[in-house]
Amino acid sequence: MKKILSILLIALLLFTTFSCVTKAPEQAVLEDSKIVKSGVSEIQKYGNLVLTLCSQDLLDKGFEYGDVVAIYLDGQLIVVPFCTNYSDVNVGSLVLRDAGGTLILAINMGDFATYYGIAVKEKHSDGTYEWIINDGKSLADITLELSMHKKGGYKDEYLIHQLVRTNERADYSSDEVFANFREVEGGNLGKGALYRSSSPINNEIARASYADKFTSMCGVQAVINLADNNEGILSYIAQDDFNSPYYKTLFEDGKVIALNLGVDFKAEEFKRGIAEGLKFFSTVKGPYLVHCNEGKDRAGFTSALLAALMGASYDELVKDYMTTYINYYHVEENSEQYEAVRKSNIDTILSLIAGLDSSADLASVDYSIAAEAYIKSLGLSDAEISALKANLSTNY
Repeated sequence: MKKILSILLIALLLFTTFSCVTKAPEQAVLEDSKIVKSGVSEIQKYGNLVLTLCSQDLLDKGFEYGDVVAIYLDGQLIVVPFCTNYSDVNVGSLVLRDAGGTLILAINMGDFATYYGIAVKEKHSDGTYEWIINDGKSLADITLELSMHKKGGYKDEYLIHQLVRTNERADYSSDEVFANFREVEGGNLGKGALYRSSSPINNEIARASYADKFTSMCGVQAVINLADNNEGILSYIAQDDFNSPYYKTLFEDGKVIALNLGVDFKAEEFKRGIAEGLKFFSTVKGPYLVHCNEGKDRAGFTSALLAALMGASYDELVKDYMTTYINYYHVEENSEQYEAVRKSNIDTILSLIAGLDSSADLASVDYSIAAEAYIKSLGLSDAEISALKANLSTNY
């Protein structure tokens, strides 16, 4: 079974990097009773430091995966999450990894030893290499002091990075679940008015034909494609495995607007694109479909915005958003992973729409008012918003 590690993170959601360095150790005070000391046994090929301290030694001291650790290394203070895989952090970020009992200090897809001035790699003509420790030191001279920086400070992000999905239909309970296709409900949304799904045109994750089937069955008449441009759509149609005839017809009939957006919801480009898509929906009749590639992040934001505009409650918005994680990753409702995703993702989206801090009481917000104000800030007129609401309230 082929498994793909899903790295959620939407640029908005997982931008935290643990690479805080200062040359002044006195700025952080470590209590001796909480300090765990280590040496370095090896510098690996790509610059990772292998510690003499075992993972179990750290676990026995009360450290857990998802804790944030403060490390003094050669006069540098480094703040790093304690995890189990390099991919538990974003590319370019620090990680203290438990690699089957061995502790490794690394930069994901980076060179820790070079970046932090520990050593220089000297390559030989025969293809071998050796690390030359800086300042004339030896490996034995490198010492580290580890202490707790923030208990559970990376726990939510760690849990999110553990999510695993497959692209095998047999691993899912139904075609709808596999395609992540469903009607968006809540507030004053009309029956059969708004749907969301994985891509019905890009077959990269083997779901396009399934999503296209349901797009046809539901009679979708207008589509916001958040992931592709027109050239990309034409390239999918030209592929040998293309099997999305209904979407092709919609596209050829001018019923698909291709926005080709990134995942930074605060970016001006994203805001301009969303405004263009909403104006499109305000001028054509439904039913409507919003999708990106997985139907998770960009589609999650857009469907939440539309449902919020139509008066969906906090609970309804969360339920719809989290259904994607139940569908893709079999996340159990109210589990630690469920709550981590809720706090990190949909709560952040709703905070952005409402213009509030994430610590605010999001359950008490009137999202119809908040979403309308947000959409106005994108440049839509009162008339366009009224037309959009009328279209979305129609029972198709």
